[in-house]
Amino acid sequence: METRKVQVTGGSTYTVSIPKSWATANDVGAGSEVEFYPEGDALFLTPKTEEERTEGTLDVTDLTGEELVRAVTAMYVSGFDDIVLESSRITTGQRRTIREAVQSLVGLEVFEETKETVVIRDLLDSSELSIHNAVTRMRLIALSMLEDALAALEELDDDLSRDVIERDDDLDRLWLVVSRIFRATLRTPKAAEKLGLPREVCFDYQSSARQLERIGDHATKIAHLTLELEQPVPEEILEALEELREEVAQVIDDAMDALFSEDRDVATRVANDARKSVQRIDEDARRIDSYLRNLDPARAQLLGLIVDSVSRCGDYGGNIAETALQKAAPSP
Repeated sequence: METRKVQVTGGSTYTVSIPKSWATANDVGAGSEVEFYPEGDALFLTPKTEEERTEGTLDVTDLTGEELVRAVTAMYVSGFDDIVLESSRITTGQRRTIREAVQSLVGLEVFEETKETVVIRDLLDSSELSIHNAVTRMRLIALSMLEDALAALEELDDDLSRDVIERDDDLDRLWLVVSRIFRATLRTPKAAEKLGLPREVCFDYQSSARQLERIGDHATKIAHLTLELEQPVPEEILEALEELREEVAQVIDDAMDALFSEDRDVATRVANDARKSVQRIDEDARRIDSYLRNLDPARAQLLGLIVDSVSRCGDYGGNIAETALQKAAPSP
């Protein structure tokens, strides 16, 4: 850390020098322009640069299947506008995997292909991205998946179960978009300024989006388990499960309302109410488990896993409520 004294020039202008080592490392010299970004009691300074596309290069010679998908996804979340995949020879299988990875990510297209390279380009205008809208959309999808997963269980509707499973891809795509936006705000204050949100709020949204993504995973798990059931579920268990789902959905809704609220008092009250409800959900889940003792072990195990997934969704709602409380707390 270095310190500088603020000087007054011309009687009304405050000036301060910048470290020479930093200026040299960032090509800042006499006549250079810099940009200032106020954030609370801090002021971020960066060299003024033209908007340029960022390019990342990755050797994929030894990458196939899931490893290759994860590598492309990591480059996307890291924020590269152009992703160049290189090898002495990119195989047909690798190209197929790359296209599948691209299709699972918002805004990406295969831009150019040669024998040795595949160039993936982000065609999405970053100025049009909204982390708030993405998280709001995730909220709607996650809740609808959970509701439809239980509806499919009630009717043993295989088509609806498969639809829930397919919707998880939409939720995952949005989760990766949120992660990409959040990482951009960590790299440069300019990204946070474009969003119009402090970086702390972006962190709260990203943390909550992670919980929504997990809720989607459990709705998907319920749908998979439903496909394994061959006999109808007893009515008393279905009714109890639906009541539990309604409690869970209320916790998630209240937690998200608290997260988005601009009124700190309202957010704190609603979030605390949501957290208190989580304990009741755990108690109701244990009550449903007691109904399963009269079933044969195989069915009881499957339904027990479903009860556990619904209950865990309530826990994730409680985590969102905890994040909302932190967001509503006074800043130090």
